[in-house]
Amino acid sequence: MDRNQSLGYLVAHLNVELQNALDQRLKRYQLDIKLWPVLFSLWEEEGVSQTVLSKRCDVAHYTMTRLLDQLQSQGLIIRHQEADNRRTFQIFLTDIAKALEHDLIREAERVNEHFLSELAEEEREVLVSILNRINRF
Repeated sequence: MDRNQSLGYLVAHLNVELQNALDQRLKRYQLDIKLWPVLFSLWEEEGVSQTVLSKRCDVAHYTMTRLLDQLQSQGLIIRHQEADNRRTFQIFLTDIAKALEHDLIREAERVNEHFLSELAEEEREVLVSILNRINRF
């Protein structure tokens, strides 16, 4: 099979390119691409546990711990210990992180626009629909 016919190769290659492009934009805010899924997920819903966040971001629990440590040291999240379970923390965004949401989402939209610029609007919608079906979202 030719690599240009391999779904795995094509998706992996596109993923690397998308992440590199977004990472360059995030660096302007002293952030890196590893933190993006966590912030994005918390903008959708904060107050979730680290376990829930790990599943949503598809990363191991210990990896999420390091990411949350980094976000906390940058003043972007706070952890609240749950009253009924001292081992569980709810994760909340700080005002600083909330203020970054609009700008960082816009940066991601610019990256998307760059990569989708060769497609007509209908093709974009079809592509996203197909990817969602494949990923079962």
